[in-house]
Amino acid sequence: MSEPHFFAYPSDDGLALFGRMWGEPQSTPPVVLLPGLTRNSRDFDALAQALADHPTRPRWVVGFDFRGRGGSAYGPVASYNPLQEARDTLLGLSRLDITRAVFLGTSRGGLVMLMLAQALARADLFAGAIFNDIGPVIETAGLARIAGYVGRPIPDTWPALVAELKAAQGFLFPALTGDQWERYARQIYRDDGGRPRLAYDAALEEAFNAFDPAKPQPDLWPAFDTLADVPTMVIHGGRSDILSEGTVAQMAAHHPGLAIHTVPDQGHAPLLWDTASQQAILDFLAPIA
Repeated sequence: MSEPHFFAYPSDDGLALFGRMWGEPQSTPPVVLLPGLTRNSRDFDALAQALADHPTRPRWVVGFDFRGRGGSAYGPVASYNPLQEARDTLLGLSRLDITRAVFLGTSRGGLVMLMLAQALARADLFAGAIFNDIGPVIETAGLARIAGYVGRPIPDTWPALVAELKAAQGFLFPALTGDQWERYARQIYRDDGGRPRLAYDAALEEAFNAFDPAKPQPDLWPAFDTLADVPTMVIHGGRSDILSEGTVAQMAAHHPGLAIHTVPDQGHAPLLWDTASQQAILDFLAPIA
């Protein structure tokens, strides 16, 4: 089983940024993993191992921690935005000499992919694109739910935290077992001497509040359309309150070759632990060389 190797690099404004790598460089493009708003590269460990350890088609896998998350240093609140996170990612790719990759972005990570493709005009980096429960239209109900917990205090014991997480998100993940809820909690939060702690800068609350669900959202369709010639996949949580079936249908209309994989018993965002999702990703990757 591939264990992650860790790397660090400086941002253009002097922050120490962190990431993980699984497996070894291959002749095929690496898979670059970009996490959600409050999440980090630990989210992808199960998927990364499945990709890196594949017996016939192993991939080099690279995961980034955005600034203020995971192992990366905290930055100014104003810098917690997808465009700056895309700049940080671009710098990290350069440091690793990655000039072409398949990108998989969960939630916020998918928005960073769109910033890379359009705002930074680097669609040339994309050998493929996988959007995990995110698209050009973001449902306001989901945004409001996320705004309700970002940066908030959490219980001081793991059992209490697991219970709170299940109470808040049980409707999104009804099939998780007790052990899986524990796994999920420990994937999201860090352990500090046996006590759970946020694995991100609590100031993300202030940054996220700039995204007012009541205000019109920016038009992200032109950014998505920059990937029209790139093999693209969307993973959709069947219970998602962020990515609707209607938006998935629109994405398919904009990108006729779009591969769609729905995880029926999970919401935002699919955890990518399950064999079916991992196999769908492997099948999508197979022809990309």
